[in-house]
Amino acid sequence: DAPAPTAGMGWEALRALFSVLDDAHFALAGRAMQLLDWDRSHRYCGRCGTPTEAKTEERARVCPACKLSAYPRLAPAVMALVRREGEILIARSPHFPPGMYSALAGFVEPGETLEQCLAREVEEEVGVRVSRIRYFASQPWPFPNSLMIAFVCDWISGEIRPQAGEIEAANWFKVLQLPKLPSRISIARRLIDAVVGEMRGAA
Repeated sequence: DAPAPTAGMGWEALRALFSVLDDAHFALAGRAMQLLDWDRSHRYCGRCGTPTEAKTEERARVCPACKLSAYPRLAPAVMALVRREGEILIARSPHFPPGMYSALAGFVEPGETLEQCLAREVEEEVGVRVSRIRYFASQPWPFPNSLMIAFVCDWISGEIRPQAGEIEAANWFKVLQLPKLPSRISIARRLIDAVVGEMRGAA
């Protein structure tokens, strides 16, 4: 249980502070949350069940019986903003706030490169094929322990077919007529703003 907060303060879930904290404080809080979660979930060895011990010389928990070491892990996730002449392809998950659209995203599978993941996720989620994949930026994302890696890519073929259960709606939007977008602190919004700004400037 969490200790009682000091007078005049209160506890809030990190997600609730997503649009309240600035980038630096949100990143710091996210790092702390991920490390605490890792420490709590690795108190016992995943191979033999023995209680683990914290190593003093590095951030790891080690099993004194079988010597298995557990380090904090990140799950890489790729984000893709697909573009074509004067338009971007964005979609909405059933879990999004009403009316909000964002870039496509999905987790990297074992044996995949980031580029292979992007092409697979885009084709699975909306049924289109892409090319000219270009890196944009990355952002630690503690919901759960992820690293979002954002790319821009170009449409080459295919008509939109939203993946049932994953994508509620997906559409091409003209850069001057965009729907509700994610918070400005998110990498999704920074990606969309940067690409849309570039496309408007070239128009």
